Amino acid sequence: IQYKSRSTAQPDCSSDFAIGSEIRRERLQAALQALGFDPSSLIDNPEFTGSAALRMYSSFILPKSAGALATADLPQRASVIANAITFQVREYRSHQEEWLRNHDKCLEEADAFTVRYPLTIILDNVRSAHNVGNILRLAEAARVANVVLCGITPAPPNPKVLKTAVGAAEYVPFERVGSTLEAVRELKGKGVAVWGVETTSQSKTIWKVDMPSTNLAVVFGNELVGIDAQVLKECDELVCLPTHGVKNSLNVATCASVVVWEALRQWDDD
Repeated sequence: IQYKSRSTAQPDCSSDFAIGSEIRRERLQAALQALGFDPSSLIDNPEFTGSAALRMYSSFILPKSAGALATADLPQRASVIANAITFQVREYRSHQEEWLRNHDKCLEEADAFTVRYPLTIILDNVRSAHNVGNILRLAEAARVANVVLCGITPAPPNPKVLKTAVGAAEYVPFERVGSTLEAVRELKGKGVAVWGVETTSQSKTIWKVDMPSTNLAVVFGNELVGIDAQVLKECDELVCLPTHGVKNSLNVATCASVVVWEALRQWDDD
Protein backbone atom coordinates (compact mmCIF):
# COMPACT_ATOMS: atom_id res chain seq x y z
CA ILE A 1 0.00 0.00 0.00
CA GLN A 2 1.31 3.46 -0.86
CA TYR A 3 0.50 6.36 1.44
CA LYS A 4 0.76 9.80 -0.15
CA SER A 5 -0.61 13.20 0.71
CA ARG A 6 -2.78 15.09 -1.76
CA SER A 7 -0.03 17.63 -2.33
CA THR A 8 2.68 15.09 -3.17
CA ALA A 9 0.76 12.28 -4.82
CA GLN A 10 0.57 11.75 -8.53
CA PRO A 11 -2.03 14.12 -10.01
CA ASP A 12 -5.63 12.96 -9.86
CA CYS A 13 -6.95 12.40 -13.37
CA SER A 14 -10.50 13.06 -12.19
CA SER A 15 -9.69 16.69 -11.29
CA ASP A 16 -11.40 19.54 -13.13
CA PHE A 17 -7.96 20.74 -14.16
CA ALA A 18 -6.67 17.38 -15.38
CA ILE A 19 -7.21 18.22 -19.06
CA GLY A 20 -3.78 18.56 -20.62
CA SER A 21 -2.01 17.11 -17.59
CA GLU A 22 -0.07 14.55 -19.63
CA ILE A 23 1.12 17.27 -22.00
CA ARG A 24 2.24 19.40 -19.04
CA ARG A 25 4.00 16.38 -17.54
CA GLU A 26 5.89 15.79 -20.78
CA ARG A 27 6.83 19.48 -21.05
CA LEU A 28 8.12 19.60 -17.47
CA GLN A 29 10.03 16.34 -17.72
CA ALA A 30 11.63 17.49 -20.99
CA ALA A 31 12.63 20.77 -19.31
CA LEU A 32 14.13 18.90 -16.35
CA GLN A 33 16.04 16.53 -18.62
CA ALA A 34 17.38 19.52 -20.57
CA LEU A 35 18.93 20.67 -17.28
CA GLY A 36 20.50 17.24 -16.78
CA PHE A 37 18.03 16.25 -14.08
CA ASP A 38 16.32 12.84 -14.03
CA PRO A 39 12.64 13.37 -13.05
CA SER A 40 12.42 9.87 -11.59
CA SER A 41 15.01 10.82 -8.95
CA LEU A 42 12.39 13.22 -7.60
CA ILE A 43 9.15 11.34 -8.25
CA ASP A 44 10.25 7.88 -7.11
CA ASN A 45 12.53 8.88 -4.23
CA PRO A 46 10.86 8.70 -0.78
CA GLU A 47 13.25 11.30 0.63
CA PHE A 48 11.42 13.99 -1.38
CA THR A 49 7.96 13.09 -0.11
CA GLY A 50 6.34 16.31 1.08
CA SER A 51 9.17 18.45 -0.30
CA ALA A 52 8.77 21.83 -1.97
CA ALA A 53 10.31 20.40 -5.14
CA LEU A 54 7.71 17.63 -5.41
CA ARG A 55 4.88 20.06 -4.65
CA MET A 56 6.07 22.28 -7.50
CA TYR A 57 6.19 19.30 -9.83
CA SER A 58 2.67 18.13 -8.94
CA SER A 59 1.12 21.61 -8.94
CA PHE A 60 2.44 22.33 -12.43
CA ILE A 61 0.96 19.12 -13.82
CA LEU A 62 -2.33 19.50 -11.98
CA PRO A 63 -3.03 23.16 -11.14
CA LYS A 64 -5.58 23.85 -8.44
CA SER A 65 -7.22 26.93 -9.98
CA ALA A 66 -8.10 28.40 -13.36
CA GLY A 67 -5.42 31.07 -12.92
CA ALA A 68 -2.74 28.51 -12.10
CA LEU A 69 -3.82 26.46 -15.12
CA ALA A 70 -3.47 29.47 -17.41
CA THR A 71 -0.02 30.20 -16.03
CA ALA A 72 1.10 26.57 -16.40
CA ASP A 73 0.14 26.63 -20.07
CA LEU A 74 2.40 29.61 -20.86
CA PRO A 75 5.19 28.53 -23.27
CA GLN A 76 8.15 29.21 -20.93
CA ARG A 77 6.50 28.13 -17.70
CA ALA A 78 7.84 24.56 -17.77
CA SER A 79 11.41 25.86 -17.96
CA VAL A 80 10.81 28.25 -15.05
CA ILE A 81 9.39 25.47 -12.87
CA ALA A 82 12.18 23.06 -13.90
CA ASN A 83 14.82 25.57 -12.80
CA ALA A 84 13.02 26.14 -9.50
CA ILE A 85 12.78 22.38 -8.89
CA THR A 86 16.45 21.72 -9.58
CA PHE A 87 17.42 24.62 -7.30
CA GLN A 88 15.28 23.19 -4.48
CA VAL A 89 16.84 19.75 -4.95
CA ARG A 90 20.40 21.14 -4.94
CA GLU A 91 19.67 23.17 -1.81
CA TYR A 92 18.12 20.15 -0.09
CA ARG A 93 21.05 17.88 -0.94
CA SER A 94 23.59 20.47 0.21
CA HIS A 95 21.76 20.84 3.52
CA GLN A 96 21.48 17.07 3.84
CA GLU A 97 25.20 16.50 3.21
CA GLU A 98 26.13 19.13 5.79
CA TRP A 99 23.76 17.64 8.36
CA LEU A 100 25.00 14.09 7.75
CA ARG A 101 28.61 15.19 8.23
CA ASN A 102 27.67 16.67 11.56
CA HIS A 103 25.60 13.54 12.34
CA ASP A 104 28.64 11.31 11.87
CA LYS A 105 30.69 13.46 14.28
CA CYS A 106 27.92 13.37 16.88
CA LEU A 107 27.66 9.57 16.65
CA GLU A 108 31.40 9.23 17.21
CA GLU A 109 31.13 11.50 20.22
CA ALA A 110 28.18 9.59 21.70
CA ASP A 111 29.63 6.13 21.07
CA ALA A 112 32.89 7.04 22.76
CA PHE A 113 31.51 6.87 26.28
CA THR A 114 28.67 4.33 26.36
CA VAL A 115 27.30 1.25 24.61
CA ARG A 116 23.94 0.91 22.87
CA TYR A 117 21.15 -1.49 23.64
CA PRO A 118 20.69 -4.25 20.98
CA LEU A 119 17.36 -2.82 19.82
CA THR A 120 16.31 -1.58 16.38
CA ILE A 121 13.19 0.51 15.83
CA ILE A 122 11.49 0.10 12.43
CA LEU A 123 8.94 2.69 11.31
CA ASP A 124 6.58 1.39 8.61
CA ASN A 125 5.28 4.39 6.64
CA VAL A 126 4.79 6.61 9.67
CA ARG A 127 3.39 9.80 8.15
CA SER A 128 3.94 12.48 10.79
CA ALA A 129 7.32 14.19 11.00
CA HIS A 130 6.44 15.14 14.59
CA ASN A 131 5.96 11.47 15.50
CA VAL A 132 9.28 10.59 13.88
CA GLY A 133 11.02 13.40 15.77
CA ASN A 134 9.60 12.18 19.06
CA ILE A 135 10.66 8.60 18.32
CA LEU A 136 14.21 9.72 17.47
CA ARG A 137 14.24 11.65 20.72
CA LEU A 138 13.27 8.57 22.74
CA ALA A 139 15.71 6.46 20.70
CA GLU A 140 18.55 8.74 21.80
CA ALA A 141 17.44 8.65 25.43
CA ALA A 142 17.19 4.85 25.35
CA ARG A 143 20.47 4.41 23.45
CA VAL A 144 18.95 2.07 20.85
CA ALA A 145 21.21 0.60 18.19
CA ASN A 146 19.40 1.85 15.10
CA VAL A 147 16.22 3.35 13.68
CA VAL A 148 15.04 2.22 10.23
CA LEU A 149 12.79 4.74 8.45
CA CYS A 150 10.75 2.99 5.75
CA GLY A 151 8.62 4.17 2.84
CA ILE A 152 7.18 7.65 3.28
CA THR A 153 8.50 8.02 6.83
CA PRO A 154 10.14 11.48 7.07
CA ALA A 155 13.81 11.48 8.00
CA PRO A 156 16.45 13.97 9.12
CA PRO A 157 17.24 16.60 8.07
CA ASN A 158 13.50 17.21 7.58
CA PRO A 159 13.00 20.47 9.55
CA LYS A 160 9.87 19.22 11.36
CA VAL A 161 11.66 16.03 12.41
CA LEU A 162 14.64 17.98 13.73
CA LYS A 163 12.48 20.52 15.56
CA THR A 164 10.52 17.82 17.39
CA ALA A 165 13.65 15.77 18.15
CA VAL A 166 15.11 18.82 19.95
CA GLY A 167 18.73 18.08 19.04
CA ALA A 168 18.53 14.34 19.71
CA ALA A 169 18.41 13.18 16.08
CA GLU A 170 22.11 13.96 15.59
CA TYR A 171 23.00 11.25 18.12
CA VAL A 172 20.80 8.45 16.73
CA PRO A 173 22.02 5.97 14.07
CA PHE A 174 19.35 5.71 11.37
CA GLU A 175 18.85 4.57 7.81
CA ARG A 176 16.21 5.09 5.12
CA VAL A 177 14.84 2.20 3.07
CA GLY A 178 12.09 2.11 0.49
CA SER A 179 10.40 -1.10 1.62
CA THR A 180 9.58 -2.14 5.18
CA LEU A 181 9.15 -5.73 4.02
CA GLU A 182 12.65 -5.83 2.55
CA ALA A 183 14.10 -4.24 5.69
CA VAL A 184 12.42 -6.85 7.90
CA ARG A 185 13.56 -9.73 5.72
CA GLU A 186 17.13 -8.42 5.68
CA LEU A 187 17.21 -8.17 9.47
CA LYS A 188 15.76 -11.65 9.88
CA GLY A 189 18.41 -12.93 7.51
CA LYS A 190 21.01 -11.58 9.92
CA GLY A 191 19.45 -13.43 12.84
CA VAL A 192 17.52 -10.49 14.28
CA ALA A 193 14.18 -11.30 15.93
CA VAL A 194 11.51 -8.97 14.51
CA TRP A 195 8.44 -8.15 16.58
CA GLY A 196 5.44 -6.22 15.32
CA VAL A 197 3.62 -3.87 17.71
CA GLU A 198 0.01 -4.12 16.58
CA THR A 199 -3.39 -4.99 18.04
CA THR A 200 -4.46 -8.28 16.42
CA SER A 201 -6.17 -11.46 17.56
CA GLN A 202 -2.71 -13.11 17.77
CA SER A 203 -0.98 -10.30 19.68
CA LYS A 204 0.34 -10.89 23.19
CA THR A 205 0.36 -8.27 25.91
CA ILE A 206 3.83 -6.74 26.06
CA TRP A 207 4.17 -7.29 29.83
CA LYS A 208 3.51 -11.02 29.49
CA VAL A 209 6.33 -11.91 27.11
CA ASP A 210 10.09 -12.13 27.57
CA MET A 211 11.81 -9.86 25.07
CA PRO A 212 14.99 -11.24 23.47
CA SER A 213 18.00 -9.52 24.99
CA THR A 214 20.08 -9.76 21.83
CA ASN A 215 19.28 -8.56 18.32
CA LEU A 216 15.65 -7.45 18.63
CA ALA A 217 13.81 -5.20 16.17
CA VAL A 218 10.34 -3.76 16.84
CA VAL A 219 8.06 -2.51 14.05
CA PHE A 220 5.61 0.38 14.47
CA GLY A 221 3.07 1.14 11.77
CA ASN A 222 1.31 3.98 9.99
CA GLU A 223 -0.89 6.17 12.18
CA LEU A 224 -4.04 5.31 10.21
CA VAL A 225 -3.68 1.73 8.98
CA GLY A 226 -0.97 0.30 11.22
CA ILE A 227 1.64 -2.19 10.06
CA ASP A 228 1.29 -3.51 6.51
CA ALA A 229 -0.30 -6.98 6.38
CA GLN A 230 2.67 -8.54 4.56
CA VAL A 231 5.06 -7.16 7.16
CA LEU A 232 2.91 -8.56 9.97
CA LYS A 233 3.20 -12.03 8.42
CA GLU A 234 6.99 -11.75 8.47
CA CYS A 235 7.16 -10.80 12.15
CA ASP A 236 8.40 -13.46 14.58
CA GLU A 237 6.07 -12.21 17.31
CA LEU A 238 3.16 -9.77 17.61
CA VAL A 239 2.71 -7.75 20.78
CA CYS A 240 0.38 -4.98 21.90
CA LEU A 241 -0.27 -2.60 24.75
CA PRO A 242 -3.44 -3.24 26.77
CA THR A 243 -5.95 -0.41 26.48
CA HIS A 244 -9.05 0.19 28.56
CA GLY A 245 -10.77 3.18 26.96
CA VAL A 246 -13.50 3.68 24.40
CA LYS A 247 -11.19 4.59 21.49
CA ASN A 248 -8.47 2.09 22.43
CA SER A 249 -5.96 4.11 20.44
CA LEU A 250 -2.46 5.35 21.29
CA ASN A 251 -0.17 7.75 19.44
CA VAL A 252 2.62 5.78 17.74
CA ALA A 253 5.38 7.73 19.50
CA THR A 254 3.72 7.17 22.87
CA CYS A 255 3.40 3.46 22.09
CA ALA A 256 7.05 3.29 21.03
CA SER A 257 8.15 4.88 24.32
CA VAL A 258 6.30 2.28 26.36
CA VAL A 259 7.58 -0.67 24.33
CA VAL A 260 11.20 0.50 24.28
CA TRP A 261 11.29 1.14 28.03
CA GLU A 262 9.65 -2.21 28.73
CA ALA A 263 12.51 -3.83 26.82
CA LEU A 264 15.05 -1.83 28.82
CA ARG A 265 13.30 -2.72 32.08
CA GLN A 266 13.41 -6.44 31.30
CA TRP A 267 17.04 -6.34 30.19
CA ASP A 268 18.21 -4.26 33.15
CA ASP A 269 16.48 -6.67 35.54
CA ASP A 270 18.30 -9.67 34.10
